[in-house]
Amino acid sequence: MIKRTSLEHINSILQQNTNWNILDIGCGYTAHPKATIICDVQNLTDYYLDKKFIQLTEKKLPFKDNQFDFVISSHVIEHVEDVSFFISELERISKKGYIELPTKLEDNLVFENKTDHLWHMDFDDVSNKLIITKKIQIFEPILTVSSIQKLHKDFRKSLVLELMWQDKIDYQIQIDDKKQINKISILQLFRKYFSKKIRMLFS
Repeated sequence: MIKRTSLEHINSILQQNTNWNILDIGCGYTAHPKATIICDVQNLTDYYLDKKFIQLTEKKLPFKDNQFDFVISSHVIEHVEDVSFFISELERISKKGYIELPTKLEDNLVFENKTDHLWHMDFDDVSNKLIITKKIQIFEPILTVSSIQKLHKDFRKSLVLELMWQDKIDYQIQIDDKKQINKISILQLFRKYFSKKIRMLFS
């Protein structure tokens, strides 16, 4: 089961369960403060001096079955080539967790995402299923990671998918190489915007 949630709700759950063994995987320098173990492909041992850090060196996660009460995967799945295997590993090491992902809009807006991300993410609210498709750049990015983060406060629901899962992560990978995408020119949008503004000034 997987459903929409909010980071605030997740924080509340973790605050109430202080005895949980919590893994934050792929978090880089931004691990959740309630995480008891941190795992990343980078060696961040010297950064997380007050927490247990494990460097990920293999495809299979270096943990036992059901080792964790809760696992956090924030902005990770869109980077993973074998997404099915990674999801199965999350299900293997825990029975519940939190997944945070960029929406298609955020994915297209950010410069770094153009080359770093492999998948687009969406959520089907009817079937409660994560929909994963091959990333296609619909328009040229115009923002940096730091810039988009400043927009999260007011536009988070438009930019971020916040999902909680338990027992099983229901998902579907849709690959349609023949699908035609009408790419959008950001420059053209700006031209139309300023053109209208100029016309309004002289009307």
